[in-house]
Amino acid sequence: MIVVTGATGALNGATVEHLLGRVPAEQIGVSVRDVAKAQHFADRGVRVRQGSYENPAALRHSFEGAEQILLVSSNDPHADAVALHRVGIETAIAAGAHRILYTSHQGAGASSPFHPARDHAATEELLADSGVAWTSLRNGFYSHSLGWLLGPWQQTNTITAPADGPASWTDRADAAEAAAVILAGGRTFDGPVTLTARQAVTFDDVAAIASNSSNREVKRIVVDDEQWIADKVAAGAPEAMARMTLTTFQAAREGHFAGVDPLLAELLDREPRSVADQIVDSITA
Repeated sequence: MIVVTGATGALNGATVEHLLGRVPAEQIGVSVRDVAKAQHFADRGVRVRQGSYENPAALRHSFEGAEQILLVSSNDPHADAVALHRVGIETAIAAGAHRILYTSHQGAGASSPFHPARDHAATEELLADSGVAWTSLRNGFYSHSLGWLLGPWQQTNTITAPADGPASWTDRADAAEAAAVILAGGRTFDGPVTLTARQAVTFDDVAAIASNSSNREVKRIVVDDEQWIADKVAAGAPEAMARMTLTTFQAAREGHFAGVDPLLAELLDREPRSVADQIVDSITA
């Protein structure tokens, strides 16, 4: 059996949908906080059980009989993500899982300015020390994040943000599908694998893409880090959140998101969606 955590979320929920097209429903289980939100899976024959990292006993029950378990990374900025992931890993081992998969992030590393990247690196160390086969899905930075990182460029014809660096912006839906391919397929991946779009681009590149796609000039304006923070706070954003977002730009400047890998395209058997696709979608939405 394959058990997927966080299956009512956008990422792993989409993975379950793709799994349903590849393996019989009775071979799929989901571990969710609220079973009512997963009724659409239960109606199709998926085993639905309540479980969360905060409740190891319930989590152990939701993992029962699993050969593979896909652990979703915590997205709670106030939680101790590594401690929660440790619970997931230890519970998966106790349940007898043969392989643990984990939704990580491109650029995972202990020295990254981007705090989640440090959490992912620490979690990968836990997996490496677990004694169980494991696969870490280092997904490229999700391209839907561009919606709020770029600001209201369609109204202002400007992309105003701190200095950045190349990032291989990747469609979350593509990453979800690739996870299903790995879970259902006969090809085994040990350790970290990188799943990214084909090209890494800067915000200068994005401005050029936006200009070409919208048939108007979109300018890239670079602002000082602290000025950007001040502008965000003045617009109503909590300072802590603004500073967390700033680390995205700082990590990009250091090249943490610049790598690209052909594996995602190989798994999908098609080209992954690009930033240009994302921009066109935002224009026509």
